[in-house]
Amino acid sequence: MTERKLYKVLDYDKPINGGSGTYYLPAKRKDGTWKPGKWMPAVEGELELCENGYHLTDFDHLLDWIGPDIYEAEYKGGSVGDFEDGDFEDGDDKIAVRQVRLVRRLETWNDRAAREFACWCVRNTPISKDRTVWDLLTDDRSRNAVVVAEKFARGEATEAELAAAWAAARAAAWDAARAAAWAAARAAAWDAARAAARAAARAAAWDAARAAARAAQLKHLHEILGE
Repeated sequence: MTERKLYKVLDYDKPINGGSGTYYLPAKRKDGTWKPGKWMPAVEGELELCENGYHLTDFDHLLDWIGPDIYEAEYKGGSVGDFEDGDFEDGDDKIAVRQVRLVRRLETWNDRAAREFACWCVRNTPISKDRTVWDLLTDDRSRNAVVVAEKFARGEATEAELAAAWAAARAAAWDAARAAAWAAARAAAWDAARAAARAAARAAAWDAARAAARAAQLKHLHEILGE
């Protein structure tokens, strides 16, 4: 049985990150507990990540596979680190197993939670010591799309208002892309060595910012899900 808490992200009962077929869903009992879904049929042949097997992930990598529905899952067969029986294959952000069942659905993750989480990430994900992604949205049309999305999640905006806000945000993105293309064309005329040095410095800073951003997002996702 599973040694650590693992998850499967689906769209109701269907995979969204590759794969096919449907999963047996867990059922909530009247007392609030969950009856696990049936064990899925055992996968035949050699397990191979992204090719053959049921794929699960842990909480630290849940952001890599986030989708409409999140289920806690468990697998049957070999244990973590035991490859002799061929029932478990480990990867960087997922595992492949021979047989799996869904234990419960994370009810704290729903359409409203997903929208609010996305908006929270825009407002709060750090990109430097004192700046967040929100600071990158210098166009009011982009910021307004976030505000309207938050209102829509709370039932305070209509679908038409949401669509209009996102259409304006897309126009802002196109304007920004054209400006960036012009800036890139000018940058191409820079001295190559100086440009390479600056690129290396930016890459190092980005690695640190990315780690901080992921940590902040995972912390908030933990608070939302209660996991």
